Amino acid sequence: MKFLRKFIKRFRLDSLLVPIIDFLLIYLACQIGLRYRNISFEGLKSDLRGFPDDYSWILWLAPFLGVFIFSLSNQYKSLFGLFTTKNIYKFFSYSLFLLVNLAIIGKIFLFKIPNLKAWIVLYFIIVSFTSLSRFIYKDSLQKRISFKSKNAKSIAIYGAGGAGRQLEAALKISNLYKVCFFIDDDSSLWYREINGIKIYPPYSLQKTLKNIDQIFLAIPSLLTKRRKEILNSLQRFNIKISSIPSIAEITRRKSIIDSLKPINVEDLLERDAVDPDLHLLSKDIEGAIICITGAGGSIGSELARQIIELSPKKVILLDNSESNLYQITSEVEKLSLEELKLIPTLGNCCDLDFLTNLFSEEKVDIVFHAAAYKHVPLVEINSLNSIANNVFSTLNICIASRNLNLKKVLMISSDKAVRPTNIMGATKRLSEIIVQAFANDVKVNTPSKEAPKTCFSMVRFGNVLSSSGSAVPLFIKQISSGGPVTLTHPKITRYFMTIKEAAQLVIQSSAMAKGGEVFLLDMGKSICIKDLVIKLIKLSGLQLKDNIQPNGDIEIKITGLRAGEKLYEELLIDAEAKKTDHPLIFRANEKYIVIEKLNPKLESLKKTISQRDKNSALKILNELVVEWEKSI
Repeated sequence: MKFLRKFIKRFRLDSLLVPIIDFLLIYLACQIGLRYRNISFEGLKSDLRGFPDDYSWILWLAPFLGVFIFSLSNQYKSLFGLFTTKNIYKFFSYSLFLLVNLAIIGKIFLFKIPNLKAWIVLYFIIVSFTSLSRFIYKDSLQKRISFKSKNAKSIAIYGAGGAGRQLEAALKISNLYKVCFFIDDDSSLWYREINGIKIYPPYSLQKTLKNIDQIFLAIPSLLTKRRKEILNSLQRFNIKISSIPSIAEITRRKSIIDSLKPINVEDLLERDAVDPDLHLLSKDIEGAIICITGAGGSIGSELARQIIELSPKKVILLDNSESNLYQITSEVEKLSLEELKLIPTLGNCCDLDFLTNLFSEEKVDIVFHAAAYKHVPLVEINSLNSIANNVFSTLNICIASRNLNLKKVLMISSDKAVRPTNIMGATKRLSEIIVQAFANDVKVNTPSKEAPKTCFSMVRFGNVLSSSGSAVPLFIKQISSGGPVTLTHPKITRYFMTIKEAAQLVIQSSAMAKGGEVFLLDMGKSICIKDLVIKLIKLSGLQLKDNIQPNGDIEIKITGLRAGEKLYEELLIDAEAKKTDHPLIFRANEKYIVIEKLNPKLESLKKTISQRDKNSALKILNELVVEWEKSI
């Protein structure tokens, strides 16, 4: 009774329609199978006269037994809209199990049992009927969904490989998108079909894209160079493009195959990413105790992500922002190994006693100094606090590191430090001078036979895409909200690199540092910001609104250069760049001020800041950074 109640309960939970259809189909299969149980022509003739009474027990027992077996095997709990060939294989086994049980029952109760040919015919008819009913139901369901989805966007999938097919299957059950066709570079696939959807060559896009709202790029293994070629070819169509995650993201379980995202601005750069030297990456990091200042910022957080994967002994994440520190700590805890000790530390690098105590207690080997105020307009407005933070955090790190004989200190600088025209750039250049002064002082005061105890160096690079200080996220936000996109000057240019590249450069530079150098990356050609904005507009499926196209979607509004903003940036002041072990990383030794002359000026600067004397502070800053082009 308990088993019967369980069956009734299971049966009631299932849809009544499908079991009833199965009952009727099995009944019909038995009618046909037993009438045509003989394969020979003569036997077929005699069977047409009527149903053989000797086998009527099968006709009435098989439908009940079949529904019972299908119910116990959870067939009626399946989602029939997702019925696949895998389900057919199950029907082969369930139908075989049904006929075996019928034969056993016939033996037990001494019923007349058909011959082997009849069983085979009956078996294949039952499998065919029940499987076919599922496919008919699935197709009718898809048609109902398509009929309901009048507002579904028409899309094309670029890539007819495994990822493209998976994406199409995932989108098929959605009410949001209708896949109209595939595009693929492989000529062997052209004009063939996947699930009734045709595959076209890329050169036919001019004709086929007329009724398409969006393109989904579904080639996760695509090489960077080919990816850029495809995106450049699609720009002229003014159609929105999204992409599935890369192979690396999928394998790391960061994304799934049908997770779509906008095209990264990194894909629009006119340069290929710099491949890191794996030996240089791990040379100083493996087994070391690392401190990252500004760990919650764009560069600091990426440094944390990459350093943790290089097997350090301990990583101290130092930041004065509680929310930023919490966010990066939560993220890297998932990446870190059990034997790695991760220490999130709230604190201010302008506090020398705090830094000295931290470096001493944790026995720090290497400091990556990324903490700084970097937003040019905000630094211009808050000049005194910005000078205090950027300059004296660097000074205190250098003092504490030298006093405790740390192995290395690497400061993150900026191309805005080269002939600066704003306070942020001037503070970065002064920070470089401080690092250079300490590097020289260590060398001068180290006996000739000994290596310097603390190695001080710095890395200088251009704009980092999608960082907190980058204008690119603002451009994307302005485009998504309908514009206008604000641009300070139509001819403004910048060097760009990805956050990942920047962090790799910093780590590799640390491995090559000998003291006092400034490292920089061959960043290729500088990019016209206006051209970059136009590309972003086109790849969002929109048109530029200007004098030529007054009915376009997004307008670019020129606001004028901000205070201290340059039309272009540089990476060197007056030194010569020399090659290093990495083909695209260069080394230079810029001019500096010896520490004996620098310290009194820094004391005076500190005093004017504490007195809130802005004019005097800027005057001293200008005396220390003589190439600063700001008039005071």
